[in-house]
Amino acid sequence: MTDQWTPNLDEIDNDLDVADGDIDSAQAEATDDTELYAEETAIHDADTGEALSQEPADDETIDEAVAEDEAEQAVDAERDAIADEAEVLADEAADPQLAAATEAEAVALTAEEQREAFIADLKSQWGDWFVIHSYAGYEKRVKANLETRITSLNMEDYIFQVEVPMEEYREIKNGQPKTGTRVRMPGYVLVRMELTNDSWGAVRHTPGVTGFVGNAHEPSPLSIDEVVTMLNPVFEDQTPEGETPAPTKTAPSRSGGTAPVEVDFEVGESVTVMEGPFETLPATISEINTDTAKLKVLVSIFGRETPVELSFNQVAKL
Repeated sequence: MTDQWTPNLDEIDNDLDVADGDIDSAQAEATDDTELYAEETAIHDADTGEALSQEPADDETIDEAVAEDEAEQAVDAERDAIADEAEVLADEAADPQLAAATEAEAVALTAEEQREAFIADLKSQWGDWFVIHSYAGYEKRVKANLETRITSLNMEDYIFQVEVPMEEYREIKNGQPKTGTRVRMPGYVLVRMELTNDSWGAVRHTPGVTGFVGNAHEPSPLSIDEVVTMLNPVFEDQTPEGETPAPTKTAPSRSGGTAPVEVDFEVGESVTVMEGPFETLPATISEINTDTAKLKVLVSIFGRETPVELSFNQVAKL
């Protein structure tokens, strides 16, 4: 008969106590590791937060440095430009011929080139050109009144320019030559503007203005060609320095003087304008000046007769 094994309960209790101690030690170590990890994480987060809080200050410092560099570069560029200009002026002062050549080059434009530049400038401007009626003889006063209203009504962004077309004249009265400037189209004033209800009212209610030409409430703007025709700027070819224009030759008479001008026109006669801004328009002769070989004719413009002075060869009989 075999002996039966009996477990030793004391040894088992001891083993269990050892195991429980190992578990407690492991748990304590895990707790310590967890607390250490939390402390390290908190320190890392604090350092990161501090670094992040300092970043905007670093960006501001960089922006200030960039702005200072840009300002210094702008000052240097301006200083260089002034120095270059001073050098050019010094060279011209030392060499009068260079200065004269530079000036001549700047103004040596043909009449056609000047006209093209004038038209290009008109096309680049804001707004459209309109014609307004005024009382004859009050054109300049209307211009002054309207310019005052532009400022007082704060219409600078809508009404840009007011012009009274002028012309130079030369005539002989009582045997004495007389020259000067005069209103080219009595009763008319040109306005460059952006047409709105407010700008229309500002112009229309200006003292001395009787209305817009055309549709009173919805006037049509002028074309560029019409603006050039009405403003009638004078363009002349530039004569090089030291040269004089070739004199105009007149046919001598048998007695040694100039040939007498043959007048084949009568006051009240209807003619057609052949040259100038009013070319092809009908006109009526109101005065004849044989001394200057000039005619004063009345041209119908926008329903009004406008006096215009023309040479004999600038009109033709109907």
